[in-house]
Amino acid sequence: MPEAVFYYDTNSPYAYLAALRVDELLPVKPEWRPIAFGVIVRRIGKVPWSFTDARQSGLAEISRRASERGLPEVRIPEGWPVESYSLAPLRALTLIDDQDLRRVVSRELFRTMFVDGRPLSELEAVLDSAERAGLDRAQVREGIERPEIKDALRDATDAALERGVTGVPTVAVGDQLFWGDDRLEDAAAAMARSSAG
Repeated sequence: MPEAVFYYDTNSPYAYLAALRVDELLPVKPEWRPIAFGVIVRRIGKVPWSFTDARQSGLAEISRRASERGLPEVRIPEGWPVESYSLAPLRALTLIDDQDLRRVVSRELFRTMFVDGRPLSELEAVLDSAERAGLDRAQVREGIERPEIKDALRDATDAALERGVTGVPTVAVGDQLFWGDDRLEDAAAAMARSSAG
């Protein structure tokens, strides 16, 4: 079975939706790898859908998918996506080597952002999320400022861009990239074909 990588950013509501089902849809759990989508957007000059006329329809689609999946109502933080953006939650996740713990903390951060509607640009929101997930608040506060953690997130983002990742969520299966919450099934099928072949 080929390995898969789940690339995501905690500021993305589509990544939030994908994070709640990617492990169950793929035949093998992927590696969860946080990246700074805001950096990628600036680097390649991409205009995200949230800055276009598609914003309202995109938000409506997110709400529809959440409702269909029995999830709580999606609450978009005021000022999203720009004023809610921060590298702090991504650095907090980069601190965590254990993939299972990274999943737990990621989902807690997503819940804070898109269920509570609390922007992760507020450091206390990040620390509250981490603490609820079992991390030491003071260690996270200190850790996200460590140069090696900042470098690790930068390196992960650079590597994702070099691989061709230009949006989140993206699942990489070998050389294939599947961008979007609606492409998880395609990623699962690609993994199954690779395994069978």
